[in-house]
Amino acid sequence: MKITIVTVGKVKEKFYRDAIAEYAKRLGRYCTLEILEVADEKTPDGAAPALEQQIIEKEGTRVLSCIREDAYVIALAIQGKQRSSEQLAAHMNELTVRGKSNICFVIGGSLGLSSQVLKRADEQLSFSPMTFPHQLMRVILLEQVYRAFRIIKGEPYHK
Repeated sequence: MKITIVTVGKVKEKFYRDAIAEYAKRLGRYCTLEILEVADEKTPDGAAPALEQQIIEKEGTRVLSCIREDAYVIALAIQGKQRSSEQLAAHMNELTVRGKSNICFVIGGSLGLSSQVLKRADEQLSFSPMTFPHQLMRVILLEQVYRAFRIIKGEPYHK
């Protein structure tokens, strides 16, 4: 299985980069992992809604250019479906059984995802109704994907 994470913006903090590298290493036993970063747009404080929409659209165009045509796309969005770790594992396993061997998760920038990205997505997934920094969300997503593979393989994991 191939897992691709398309994300807006770079991770600047070393502690996030270290955590991402650790989960990427762990996931190497279970899948091929690819993390694609697209440039984020600078958003001035107090930006008008029209400017924010332009920024979302520019970032969305960049995101869409990274998504393969055969990918099953899961967009991370607050309004998405919430799943337990066990439910996510079962869902990922079911996707594989259905022949979806390329799963692409998308993490938006600080303003969220464009409507075009959400339309391209096969589903939307929410980790919480709370908002998280996209750098931290990358770590959380990688940990949950790793946990999902451990569950699928029947290996122990922390509850």
